[in-house]
Order: sequence, then C-alpha cells, then structure tokens
Amino acid sequence: MPSSAEVKKVSDPHDLETVFAIRREVFVDEQNCPPELEWENENVSTHFLATVEGEPAGAARWRKTDKGYKLERFAVLAKFRGYGVGEALVKAVLNDLPADATYVYLHAQVQAVGFYEKLGFKPSGTMFKEAGIQHFKMVLG
Repeated sequence: MPSSAEVKKVSDPHDLETVFAIRREVFVDEQNCPPELEWENENVSTHFLATVEGEPAGAARWRKTDKGYKLERFAVLAKFRGYGVGEALVKAVLNDLPADATYVYLHAQVQAVGFYEKLGFKPSGTMFKEAGIQHFKMVLG
C-alpha cells in the first residue's frame, strides 16, 4: 500500500504537462472522452498535482464561473485508486478556494457520487450526460 498522497498547487509548465498527462490517461484513454472536450479553460483554472512517494498519481483543478467555484478534472491513475489520493485532492482544492467561495460545485460521474457525498457534496438536479458519461451536479453544503 502506498504512503499518503502529497498535493500541491502547480503552475510550472513541467508540472502542468504532468497534470495534463494524468488527465489524458484517465479521461481520454480510459474513459474515451473526446480530447477537445478535455482541454478547455486551462488558463483560467488553478491546477493541482498529487504525488505518492514522488510519483505522479492524480490531478484536479478549480475555476471561478458565473455560478460560483467549480471543482473539475479530478483524475487518479488506476494504480493509485483506493488509497486516498482522490480525497487528498478534494481537500487540497477546497482548502485553496478564496474566502468568498460560498457556492462550490462540481459535476460528478455517477459512480463517484458516493465519494463526493462523503466529502460534503450533495446531488442537485437530474442526471445529465457530459462527454458521453452520466453525471450529477453536486453542491458543497
């Protein structure tokens, strides 16, 4: 079992390429998301990289939208799933949000709804399809 994940906010081009590589492996290769839907809003997002014993393990980001603060692109490489990397990413992203972040939401893939519920998010509205995958909007609170 790997030791605990470390999560850091990243903006260095090398770190961002690692973040994008993780997302490409999880979303484009594993889940068959169209690449053009995966690469958007990069310049207006705050990115995070999770590592386990120095090895890249996961990625995430947040950005301000016209609705509030949206948490996005949570991706954990297959060999690191089930070891708390996703939870460490969610907590790091939430801890980084500005003080005025009163409305925080995300679009959770159906199989991840229970995971996000344990971290304080609640489903809102009906199921919808995004990038060919069923999702629920979830709001913190």
